Amino acid sequence: QVQLVESGGGLVQAGGSLRLSCAASGRTFSSYYMAWFRQAAGREREFVGRISRRGGETYYAASVKGRFTISRDNAKNTVYLQMNSLKPEDTAVYYCAADLLEDYTYDYWGQGTQVTVSS
Repeated sequence: QVQLVESGGGLVQAGGSLRLSCAASGRTFSSYYMAWFRQAAGREREFVGRISRRGGETYYAASVKGRFTISRDNAKNTVYLQMNSLKPEDTAVYYCAADLLEDYTYDYWGQGTQVTVSS
């Protein structure tokens, strides 16, 4: 069983920055691919980005590439999402998720953290 807890959301003005954290339980965090998703009100959940087990590879949605950065600290069982140059359209609930089998299916999800970007 893996538990994921996001934090760091809040209200920020357009152009500002936030860093989200996702703390994971368990001793095998370094064996999971981790990802971030988001869901805006009235819209479907969308992929934001993904990071490999040791953090050497990252992948981003086109909408956030160049503005968002995913990183991880396996010693702290934590994955981060650094969000810069935020836009009102980035407003959403942000979720982290764990892919245990590297098959692009996500076995565990956090509860989400709200990010609101004001114009």
